[in-house]
Amino acid sequence: MAVRKKDNQINLLPTDQLEGSTLGRILTWLLGTFRYIVIAVEIIVICAFLSRFWLDAKNSDLNDEIKQKQSLIEASASFENEYRDIQNRLEIFTTLTGKVYLPSEVITFITPQMPPDVFLASIGIGEKGINVSGSSPSERSIAQYIANLESVENIESAILTQLDIDKEREGLLGFVLAITLK
Repeated sequence: MAVRKKDNQINLLPTDQLEGSTLGRILTWLLGTFRYIVIAVEIIVICAFLSRFWLDAKNSDLNDEIKQKQSLIEASASFENEYRDIQNRLEIFTTLTGKVYLPSEVITFITPQMPPDVFLASIGIGEKGINVSGSSPSERSIAQYIANLESVENIESAILTQLDIDKEREGLLGFVLAITLK
């Protein structure tokens, strides 16, 4: 007859009384639950380990992109410094000289304000303002021209500095206006 093999399994939890008591059922439930928790934690650790390879590749790509952009910035640094230097110089110049109007700008906001019977002889642009000389057949047209000029937003004031009879053109009044710009 064959000898029966004994199962040599060691079980520290006695099975006959374990399932009968409350503490035994709680202990059995905890052991089963902890198996699932351990498996879930292992899955999370494996996913974290595998995602590290993807994150390392992404980090490497980002570092390469940063190095490329740094080289572009370093290459344009001299241009940027020159540009800022010019901007600072222009700001200092504008501060020292005030607002500078080009002659074409001055003409564009002085000539449209003229009544039809006012004729300009000369326009002088100085540091403090503009001098306009001209002629008109009536004082009313000159007064209208001054009122029109003062309504322009770029002009602070228009003052009549000289009024006389135009010797070159008979029947006309010669005038000189001093226009102060804002």
